[in-house]
Amino acid sequence: MEQKNNTEKIKFAVVGCGHIGKRHAEMICRNEEAELMALCDIKPKEELGIEQFHVPFFNNIDDLLASELNIDVVNVCTPNGMHVEHSIKALDALKHVVCEKPMGLTKASVEKVIYKSLQVSRQLFLVMQNRYSPPSLWIKEVIDKKYLGDIFHVQLNCYWNRDESYYKKGGWKGTKDLDGGTLFTQFSHFIDIMFWLFGDITDIQGIFADNNHKHLTDFEDSGIVSFRFLNGGFGCINYSTSVWNTNLESSITIIGSKGSIKIGGQYMNEVEYCHIENYTLPKLDPANPANDYGTYKGSAANHHYVIENVVDTLKGKTTITTNALEGLKIVEIIERIYAVRDKKFKK
Repeated sequence: MEQKNNTEKIKFAVVGCGHIGKRHAEMICRNEEAELMALCDIKPKEELGIEQFHVPFFNNIDDLLASELNIDVVNVCTPNGMHVEHSIKALDALKHVVCEKPMGLTKASVEKVIYKSLQVSRQLFLVMQNRYSPPSLWIKEVIDKKYLGDIFHVQLNCYWNRDESYYKKGGWKGTKDLDGGTLFTQFSHFIDIMFWLFGDITDIQGIFADNNHKHLTDFEDSGIVSFRFLNGGFGCINYSTSVWNTNLESSITIIGSKGSIKIGGQYMNEVEYCHIENYTLPKLDPANPANDYGTYKGSAANHHYVIENVVDTLKGKTTITTNALEGLKIVEIIERIYAVRDKKFKK
């Protein structure tokens, strides 16, 4: 794989021009070492709100990749169920890939993407921007340096609002094949943080419900999942998109032999409690606000860090923040949780 020199701009194309795709395009344009070369979406350009981006537009990825544009990286921001297909097409065209979460909806399909990237010697970047938040960087250091001692218990709470304005008729959100489920679309960022900190899980059990989305989605909107960590201790994930009116919280509580921590707020962006033996909480940088999509809000607005990481990695300055194997593990963990859900729902 040819490494870019420091004077060259990294050239990007964004496939999928919804809220996330436009955010990618905006962050590329703001980066002095990056250049936006093209946009692509199946919808007509006039319906997408992309007038501020003065670049060639394509209605399908095949035409984009067949063009003579000098593109280094393709950012896949299409519906979840299309990530694998579009990533493989970009890799086949010898482009690096930035794939929005999740990398796919099954472990088997994501393995095909990873195999293709190795076959063509191209990089695969997964978007898990919550890793860049100051509380996330801080808790990673606390766990890695074992300030909390042995980990006894981890509780992840994700309580958000998603209503009829989010699950529009005729759209992909809420569908089994293109959305995949609440853990894939809403809460995979937080499962990623948990895996990043504590590793893989086993002995998964759970209860699930579709409280007030029965006419909107093909899957559950709420669940309580318990498990053990392979590295020791046990944990649970409590999640729901049934919260009335607005998001309530995304939090993680950690109980260890030498202390306890809770990171909370609506988007796991505030240290709410820190009590550790012989340790003083340092002053953390303020977290970025949530991505604001008008009728709803998402995770922290950290996509500029993702683009910086892509540029710096391709120029040989650093390594990938979230690599393909980590992306694979997140999909596998969610797939195993959903295997428990599907078994219960069939009874």
